[in-house]
Amino acid sequence: MKIFKALFIIFMTLLLCSQTWAQGEFSLTADVRSRFEYRHGFSTLFPDDADPAAFVNQRTRLNLQYNNERLKLFMSVQDVSTWGDTPQILPTDGNDSFSLFQAWAQLLLNENWSIKAGRQVLSYDDQRILGGLDWAMQGRFHDALLVKYAKNKLALDIGGAFNQEKTANFNTAFTTQGAFSYKSMQYFHLHQEIDKAGLSILFLNTGFQKFTNNNYASPNGVAYRQTAGAYTTFPIGMLKFEASGYYQFGKFTENSEISAYQISLDGSYKTNNVLFGLGMEMLSGTDQNGDSKIKSFIPLYGTNHKFNGYMDYFYVGNHAYSVGLNDLHARVNIGFTDRSNLLIKAHYFIANANLALDADPYLGTEIDLVFTQKILKDVKLDVGYSHMFASESMSLIKAGAPHDNTNNWAWAQLSINPSLFNTKKD
Repeated sequence: MKIFKALFIIFMTLLLCSQTWAQGEFSLTADVRSRFEYRHGFSTLFPDDADPAAFVNQRTRLNLQYNNERLKLFMSVQDVSTWGDTPQILPTDGNDSFSLFQAWAQLLLNENWSIKAGRQVLSYDDQRILGGLDWAMQGRFHDALLVKYAKNKLALDIGGAFNQEKTANFNTAFTTQGAFSYKSMQYFHLHQEIDKAGLSILFLNTGFQKFTNNNYASPNGVAYRQTAGAYTTFPIGMLKFEASGYYQFGKFTENSEISAYQISLDGSYKTNNVLFGLGMEMLSGTDQNGDSKIKSFIPLYGTNHKFNGYMDYFYVGNHAYSVGLNDLHARVNIGFTDRSNLLIKAHYFIANANLALDADPYLGTEIDLVFTQKILKDVKLDVGYSHMFASESMSLIKAGAPHDNTNNWAWAQLSINPSLFNTKKD
């Protein structure tokens, strides 16, 4: 890692000393983000006899891009850390928080076809299934190969990936068990613009390493599950609608199958400086009383913080194989000036599948407030507060934690995204 840092610094120095290189265009941008959080019941119910958490996270990212007529190169390196996680006088970063976020090359075969390979963000549509997860300081990437086609208002991506922890001479067992870490992945995404409407079709095949009796030393094939569906946006008069529907099927494990669905519909109306929105989402779940087939829909690699409340009670590192969710939500976004706005959003949560003991399916109501102020051209401040009014049934999906404690979350984030260097001539 030290060698990589040194090489990167040298490369940056050479770049900044050069006005042009190989008749291409260079750009260097920065992404510096600091976020303070106060957590008192964030992502799960606040327990008795506990103290709230407070901390500051920071992301420092440099993005380098090079383009010419036939080639695009992109590299992004970042440091993600918590203020104070490295002692002040330590000669090196003891937490090894420096990492390579993206590194890809795209070869333009002709005006319509291209090939893109390397570490990259896969983000499509509303980011429900595949998204960049930019809210998380580290973001989300895939090591993948894509074949891309674009002509007029039609775009097609066909991609695939094959993951291993290291090079080896024998077997291909993949023992990394992160959040839905796949051994192999293939997908295609087709998007067509039609007047003011758009339609996307997605098919995603993900293969997960199986192990005998959960013993990582005994690999036992690969379980493949599929996700297929569509996303669309369309206007009706002054209203704007977006809708999606996906179905998951295939093997969950060697001896169990998955059959799950997701459906959403959202409508919005904007008048003057105020936007009103109303919507719903259904994600199927598995009964707590037991079911021979897994019926819990998993959003997989999307930007899940964007959905189902900002307090991340659902599908953000949790609720993966639970009772699903029916989310009724409404929002108002008030623009005070062209530099500031206030978002007010409410969610009404209901379990999609049956809870134990035939409990009431109502899980709770969440209120989210986010104020955004643009300070300078490349500087923005966001301040948020969220409150979860949990029901007694919420305890049944949150490990029995008490539901009647105060559950709230407050945060403030400063984002700085300047362009540091650009050889493109206007």
